[in-house]
Amino acid sequence: MRTAFLALVFLCTLLLGGCEEKGEAVPPAPFALTAEAIGRYCGMNVLEHAGPKGQVILDAQIGEPIWFSSARDTLAFTMLPEEPKDLAGIYVSDMSKAPSWEKPGADNWIDARKAFYVIGSSLRGGMGAEETVPFSTKEAATRFAGEHGGSVVAFADVPREYVLGAGADIGTEAPAGEDKKVEAHEHG
Repeated sequence: MRTAFLALVFLCTLLLGGCEEKGEAVPPAPFALTAEAIGRYCGMNVLEHAGPKGQVILDAQIGEPIWFSSARDTLAFTMLPEEPKDLAGIYVSDMSKAPSWEKPGADNWIDARKAFYVIGSSLRGGMGAEETVPFSTKEAATRFAGEHGGSVVAFADVPREYVLGAGADIGTEAPAGEDKKVEAHEHG
């Protein structure tokens, strides 16, 4: 009986080990925002801009993030065909934990794929553009939308055209049969 039990434990361990290898990879922890963070697209210090920020960590560069002066720019990075697709982590400021719009926080990050976004609000993000304002809960996003306008959407439902602009279809056409929303990148 004991031998059968040990054999079962051993088999379960092997099976679980195999599942972990094929399962979703655990993303690296986000980096704290510092004065050295320079925006990928604007080339300016990220701290000089109001509103939510973002960072992307590539599989090949886990030791250093790519910084963005807005959450919208972060999502744009995931949509543009010329940008790398080996994403180990995508993080945006959790505005439900931000001290203020002007100072969104240095370490209140949320996985961008799990955030709820307010699009079309009256507030502007980095570089004065419309923003995709991220929140860790749908309730916090709904409260923000009630105060500042806009609608609440999940990561996969952020319209491509909202992030990339009216010319979003030029050179960034989604493959046939795919809709034009943010693609959730799977790792495994």
